[in-house]
Amino acid sequence: MRTVASQPVGLFLKKLTHHLALMAILIAALSAEPALSSGAAARILSGVSGQASSTTSPVQPSANQPQVIPLWPGVAPGSEGWTQREQEISTPHFKIVHNVARPTLMAFFPDASARNGTAVIVCPGGAFHWLAIGYEGTEVATWLNSLGITAFVLKYRLVRTGDDVMQETTDHMRDRAKMTELVRPIRPLAFADGQQAVRVVREHAAEWGIAPDRIGIMGFSAGGAVTVSVALQHDSASRPDFAAPVYASAPEQIAVPADAAPLFIVCAADDPLVPPGHSVRLFSAWNAAGHPAELHIFARGGHGFGMKKQGLPVDQWTDRFSDWLQAQGFIKLTH
Repeated sequence: MRTVASQPVGLFLKKLTHHLALMAILIAALSAEPALSSGAAARILSGVSGQASSTTSPVQPSANQPQVIPLWPGVAPGSEGWTQREQEISTPHFKIVHNVARPTLMAFFPDASARNGTAVIVCPGGAFHWLAIGYEGTEVATWLNSLGITAFVLKYRLVRTGDDVMQETTDHMRDRAKMTELVRPIRPLAFADGQQAVRVVREHAAEWGIAPDRIGIMGFSAGGAVTVSVALQHDSASRPDFAAPVYASAPEQIAVPADAAPLFIVCAADDPLVPPGHSVRLFSAWNAAGHPAELHIFARGGHGFGMKKQGLPVDQWTDRFSDWLQAQGFIKLTH
C-alpha cells in the first residue's frame, strides 16, 4: 500500500474531482458498447468451463478481519502476460486500488451467531481504471455484515495504469476514442471475473455457511456494469440469485434471460454521469419479461454516493435494499 505522501492530499482530491467531471465521456463510451456480445460470452463461458473449480486454500469464516481468496486457479484466463502489480492509494477520506491483474475476493464474515446464510458479492466502481475500494467496497461489506450477510468484495481486472492513476484516467477520458479502445478489451475480463466470483462462492457455500440459492451480486458504476453483465449472461453455476446495480449503465438493447434473477436498482435523478434512463431501461426490460424488479430513483444524490452520507433521502437507499431483501425472502430481520 502507498499513501499520497508524495503529493498533497488537496492535489490528489482536486485530480479526483476533475476526473469525476470528465467521467461522462467514459459513460457515453461504455454505453455505446453492448454488455457482452453473445460470441464473447460464449468464449468466456467455454474458457472457464474447465476452471470453475477453484484451488483456494481453506478459508475459515472469521469476523476478525477480511480474508483474501484468489478468484481463479492459477493465472486468470485472458491476462496471462500481465505483469503489473496491484497498488493501493489511501488518504484520510478516500481509498482506491488500481492495477489489479490477479483478481481476488475479500471475504467479510459476520459473527457466527448473526450469520443468516445469504451472501453478496460487492463490485466497486472506478471507470475500469481503479476501484473505489472503501465507500463502494469494504464499507458496503461491513454494512452487509450488520445484516448477517456474508460479503465478498471483488477486485476485478482493470486497465493498466501508472503511479499517477487519477491524472492518467483524466487524460484518457479527454479522448473518447482512446478511452473506448482501452476499456474494450478489459470489459470481458472484468465480466468474467464477476461470473467467476459467483461460481467460487457457490462452490464453497457449504464450507462458508452460505445457502447456495441465496448468493447475490451488487455493484456501483463500472462495478454496476459488471453486475448487470452477470445478471444478463451466466451459466447455471454463475447465475446470481439476485442482483443490485447501483447508478449503473445499461446496454441499449437488453435481452433478459429466461432465468433472470430479481433486481434491485437504485440511482439519483441528478446523476450527471449515468442518467436515470439507464436504470429505467433495465427495470422496464425486467418488468416486461415478467421478472421481479424494484427501482428507486432519488431526486438528489449525484453519482458515486455509495455509503457516503449527504444529509439527503438518498442516504436511506441501504434501508430500502434491506427492506427488499426481506420482502424477497433473502434475509429476515427482527426489529
